[in-house]
Amino acid sequence: MAGHSKFKNIMHRKGAQDKKRAGLFAKLAREITVAVKLGGEDMASNHRLRSAVAAARAENMPKDNITRAISKGAGNDADSNYEEIRYEGYGAGGASLIVEVLTDNRNRTASEVRAAFSKFGGNLGETGSVAFMFDRLGEILFPADIASEDEMFEAAIESGADNVTFSSEDGHQIHCAPDELQNVASRLEEKFSEPKSVKLVWVPKTLNDVADAKDAKKLLRLTDILDDNDDVQNIYANYDIDDSMMEEIIASD
Repeated sequence: MAGHSKFKNIMHRKGAQDKKRAGLFAKLAREITVAVKLGGEDMASNHRLRSAVAAARAENMPKDNITRAISKGAGNDADSNYEEIRYEGYGAGGASLIVEVLTDNRNRTASEVRAAFSKFGGNLGETGSVAFMFDRLGEILFPADIASEDEMFEAAIESGADNVTFSSEDGHQIHCAPDELQNVASRLEEKFSEPKSVKLVWVPKTLNDVADAKDAKKLLRLTDILDDNDDVQNIYANYDIDDSMMEEIIASD
């Protein structure tokens, strides 16, 4: 994928050193609970749940926390009635952002997301105002050592995927049509092993180069603030920041 590196990830950068453990566990637990509500407790048939549990284990989330999150979803706990909401807007420099949330209080979350956009030079738009700049795709991630680039490409195409977007030391990223996600993931799992992640994502059709350092810094601060919000699950953006500029920004923090 063009521009894929430790600095040019077109999705929100989530460095492990920046993660707040309690907040991260809350997000992971929420995703597990919703996955159970929507698809049941059977991980063999519920890829969203399996992916959520795998992500939780990768972050060393305690087993008891995972079990409680599953129980909440299975028991229809009144405190776990989360809504899935998508916010769309523009950040500094004209960058487009999609923010996916799971919330039990729509008004609170809308206010907090709107305030974050306003504080860092952006503004929220209507639903659909930026989504047309992105493709909705299924995404499957595998660790790098599971297969060679050629082996993964061949297996992905045979399984019905559209493309192996990249293969590197960071892993293999496969994209497919949204309605084929579970089928492709199952076929690839039979050949290799359980994927690191199986989910629907937003992929920008084109990238928006951010040439101004002030705009770049505002964008990164906006995504950091949004990511600190427990309700925010995923952030997608179409900005591209030059490596050297990104290094300067990180050094100045």
